[in-house]
Amino acid sequence: MNKKQLHHLVPSYNKNLFRQDFIAGLTLFVMLIPQGMAYAMLAGVPPEMGLYASTIPLIIYAIFGSSKHLSVGPVAVSSLLVFTGVSVFAEPGSAEYISYVLILAVMVGFIQLLLGLFRAGFIVKFIPHSVLSGYTSAVAIVIGISQIEHILGINLGNYLQVQVILLELFNRLSDVHFTTVAIGLASILLLFIFKKIHPRIPGPLLIVLLSIGAVSVLGLEDTGIQIVGDVPGGFPSLVFPNLTLDNVQLLFPMALTIALIGFMESLAIAKAVASKEKYTVKPNKELKALGLANIAGSFFQSFPVNGSFSRTAVNHETGGATQFTSVITACGVLVTLLFFTSYFYYLPNAVLASIIIMAVYKLIDTKQMKYLFKVKPFEGWVWVFTFFVTLFVGIQWGIILGAVFTLLLLVRRSAKPNVVEVGYLEEEQAFRAVNRFPGAKTVKNVLLIRIDSNIHFANINYLEEEIKSLHLEKPEAKWIMMEMSGVNDIDTVAARSLEEIVERFQRKGISFWFANVKGQVRDTINKAGWEKHLEEQVSYLPLDQLLKEKGINDFSKLAKSPKHDAYDDYMI
Repeated sequence: MNKKQLHHLVPSYNKNLFRQDFIAGLTLFVMLIPQGMAYAMLAGVPPEMGLYASTIPLIIYAIFGSSKHLSVGPVAVSSLLVFTGVSVFAEPGSAEYISYVLILAVMVGFIQLLLGLFRAGFIVKFIPHSVLSGYTSAVAIVIGISQIEHILGINLGNYLQVQVILLELFNRLSDVHFTTVAIGLASILLLFIFKKIHPRIPGPLLIVLLSIGAVSVLGLEDTGIQIVGDVPGGFPSLVFPNLTLDNVQLLFPMALTIALIGFMESLAIAKAVASKEKYTVKPNKELKALGLANIAGSFFQSFPVNGSFSRTAVNHETGGATQFTSVITACGVLVTLLFFTSYFYYLPNAVLASIIIMAVYKLIDTKQMKYLFKVKPFEGWVWVFTFFVTLFVGIQWGIILGAVFTLLLLVRRSAKPNVVEVGYLEEEQAFRAVNRFPGAKTVKNVLLIRIDSNIHFANINYLEEEIKSLHLEKPEAKWIMMEMSGVNDIDTVAARSLEEIVERFQRKGISFWFANVKGQVRDTINKAGWEKHLEEQVSYLPLDQLLKEKGINDFSKLAKSPKHDAYDDYMI
């Protein structure tokens, strides 16, 4: 490889790029300090673990990732999933709980790494966007409601079903701490104002500094507000997660959920930015990079991390050009750990809760639900089902049951394929469905039917009933011709059943033919024995040519072949 080729593959890193990355890296550092601590609280671990999760994982991803802009670190959804998966086995904040969290982090990393090594990035295609959108919207609400206890200064317990949290809240209203409420609401209001004034104002950091100053100067900690307290400083010490077979079995379902959701979120935002900047993000490389980041992070007391929507957007907006921004951000957090953690002693939990609430409310995407119902109600109902399952059953079930519900709807829909009568539309010189094109020409003694689906064991009975129903509407028809351009496959059960359908019509003196039968379908039905006594009924010819071949000349305009592609014509 010559020098020119090498320069093309690895562009030179110059002062201009460094200046862009340095500004973006500092901006992300300002965001990440309060967010990291807030998301640690959300995950049920000490605040310093949020800072630990903002160091080593960022550097590892910067080395191995394919995205130039993805900002990796603690995020709301993964933090809440950590809390959901581990709080049922141990008390949040306890040594046992932290041990489980580190095990979960290394498991998430290994799952992502293995998926990347086996090039399994394609699996995300099997989870529909409607499921992810409904799930994310519900999780945002759960996250927001789960932080109400910190805003009100009460303890609501470790519940993640909305109805249970609200019931517990109603029972504890008498315990509300009004000074805490004032701090929480003021923080939310100021964050909103800063955002309105200018999106780039570091609102969370300013709120953190203001609240720390107010609490320390006014002595508000003596009034009963909950504060962060001592935050251990220094570089995160090396630990080894206690990986045992029992622990792996215990945490595997949640580890798999976090690994997949984290990857999908990361890939979504990385691709969105990459498309704007005209470069390619490689899914399998992203899986390996995230996996290595989580594995390495677990040895330095980090909980599971993935790409952040908000920080990646800010990175792009502030001019970040390479992954060196993540290195700068991580270095800033390390400096904070070494010298400045004592300053967070007076930070109120209500402020961290307000940062979380303001960060996640934008994830509630009801516009997407309305759009889905407008364009495709099927996907709209998938969104609604996933949303309510996540909200009221549990976030660990949202995606799983949403995907299962989608599969059931697809099976139900495939069991009732579109079966229509078609006629000849003279002005277009093409065959069209008569229910959509009333002007399409039909003939009394000929029934032309089109099926727009593969034929299989689940829909063959429905197909038979539809053929019978269409024939009952046109009892004088002596010829039935089925247009098969929309059929790409047929299974053995359907092949046998369809053969019996043809034979029953033949016994009634009705001729039954198949037009535009694709090669792979012909191969299957021939192997099923059709070529022995139904060979003449099957043709690869388009509908108009087969009609002429069979001497059915009532469609006088068919002398001129259709102008359009056969498949396009018959699918309309």
